Amino acid sequence: MSVPENLSYTKEHEWLSVADGVATVGITAFAAESLGDIVFVQLPAAGDQVTAGEVFGEVESTKSVSELYSPVSGEVVEANETTRDSPEIVNSDPYTEGWLVKVRLTGDVPELLDATAYAAFTQEG
Repeated sequence: MSVPENLSYTKEHEWLSVADGVATVGITAFAAESLGDIVFVQLPAAGDQVTAGEVFGEVESTKSVSELYSPVSGEVVEANETTRDSPEIVNSDPYTEGWLVKVRLTGDVPELLDATAYAAFTQEG
């Protein structure tokens, strides 16, 4: 399973990229594969506040429901409508078309895992 080098990762299996003070957040391929076929995604709306380490939504699969934890704090500027209409995109393309939310940062980005550390972390589990 490929772990893109240009992203940062959490131990809760979210990924993050930051550009111009806005973080794009999604779940990793490892998480998507572990969940199975995703059938529903619940995301915050633009304007909602999210807090690092706290729940900001959930994904429902044929196997289970899993909460999504925000890796950063800030204001949601966009939720990916494609994931609401076609949640399976999170399984098929988690790192590009299957992103979940974009958040304008209001604080520092916490220390996250790089690709090598995340790959090692998922091998331990």
